[in-house]
Amino acid sequence: MKNKRKVTMRSTGILFVSLIGIACRGAAAEGPPPNIVLILTDDQGWSQMSQVMDPRIAESRSTYLETPSMSRLAREGIRFTSGYSPAPLCTPTRRSILCGTSAARSGTEFKSECIPAEHMTIPRALKKANRNYACAHFGKWGEDMISTPRQCGYDTSDGMTGNGTGGMPRTLGIEPASHTEGPPHFIDNEDPKRTRTITDRAIGFMREQTNAKRPFYVQVSYYAVHLSVVCKEQTLSKYERKGEPDRGYTRAWAAMMEELDTGVGRLLEAIDKLGIDENTYVFFTADNGGRGTVPGGSNLPTNVPLYGAKHSLYEGGIRVPFIVRGPGITPGSLCHTPSVGYDFLPTFYDLAGGRGELTDEIDGASIRPLLGNPRASIRRPQNSLFFHRPGRRFSAVRQGDYKLMLFWTPDGTIRSRELYCVNPDPREQDRNIADKETDKANDLQATLLAHLKSVGAEKAVSVPQKRKKKEKQK
Repeated sequence: MKNKRKVTMRSTGILFVSLIGIACRGAAAEGPPPNIVLILTDDQGWSQMSQVMDPRIAESRSTYLETPSMSRLAREGIRFTSGYSPAPLCTPTRRSILCGTSAARSGTEFKSECIPAEHMTIPRALKKANRNYACAHFGKWGEDMISTPRQCGYDTSDGMTGNGTGGMPRTLGIEPASHTEGPPHFIDNEDPKRTRTITDRAIGFMREQTNAKRPFYVQVSYYAVHLSVVCKEQTLSKYERKGEPDRGYTRAWAAMMEELDTGVGRLLEAIDKLGIDENTYVFFTADNGGRGTVPGGSNLPTNVPLYGAKHSLYEGGIRVPFIVRGPGITPGSLCHTPSVGYDFLPTFYDLAGGRGELTDEIDGASIRPLLGNPRASIRRPQNSLFFHRPGRRFSAVRQGDYKLMLFWTPDGTIRSRELYCVNPDPREQDRNIADKETDKANDLQATLLAHLKSVGAEKAVSVPQKRKKKEKQK
């Protein structure tokens, strides 16, 4: 290997994964290993569905969008009202989910020196729990992931797919290829955003494994509703008759969302038809918050009631839909305990019957106890969720009802901080209480800095420094 800073996944000093075996088992009785389906949407904000995400917040739903399948999941499962993506950008989130790590540990931007295949991954954890698991990944893998799905333990996949694979203009034979140029939306009456194809692939895999009587894990990583707006003409016509959207997205964007929802519905119907619904968990979430603007949309905020959007560590950038349906889960239940996408790996390991320590690199916690009892306790490193994006010069920590944000100077020192109480009300705009609750801010700052140090997180650097470095390399 070349002499370069290696991303180390060092211990945080808390070996909690070894405690999984003695933790409250929560949902699901002992029996055959369950099937697990993870549905990951792209750029879907917390309130961007027709189902209210938190009944305490009336605006945590859209009155314009139609997402009956996502609503079905919520009715039949448990909603995590404080569910988070690991990062405000797609690829860091995907690495984080894959390896069960905070983005501070495994990389905060598209490119990272972390090589996922050299670490624990979801497929490897499941096969460690039970070697019979068949694992598949369909849809968007990510940008600059370095490792292939097969190298990370998947038995089958769509390969090294990225943004350009699913519904960007060039995939439709349209130039220019950039989503920032050309018309505000595109028509594809065959397979918009590849939603139908991805769903077909996932259903075929589930059917094959069910017939073979093998437990399975499948991650369905949809390209919708990322950037380029692509939909069917018929669906668009429906929303053109419906009138103006309630947020800053467009009629075509709403059509794209409904077509995504149709894909989710087909997955649920397939599970029912295969007769495996009583032994299958379905996890549903997004890779980051909703984008701030949509081509052709109005100036209305897209992530109401949250402040901020994709790329930001305000709630609008990282709080996302987070729903689980499966054995032992009370339909329509709610959990207010903060949870994050890097919890999936230890949770799936737990559900699959895994015992003993996986690795001390894992930053996530098993949320299995919460599935059966939303008020249960879980063991989480430092009892906190961590977020870090030094390229944009901010970091954040969520602990209990509070969230602290640190803002960095170009030389890596702290410029300012903001403290918010985001439960029960997640609105942050004009609600900074850092100067009023200095003890709480100090405690959370120490917790955040300790995590960043323990995982060897990148420090904030100025944009000019980055450019000079690149020029020197060239």
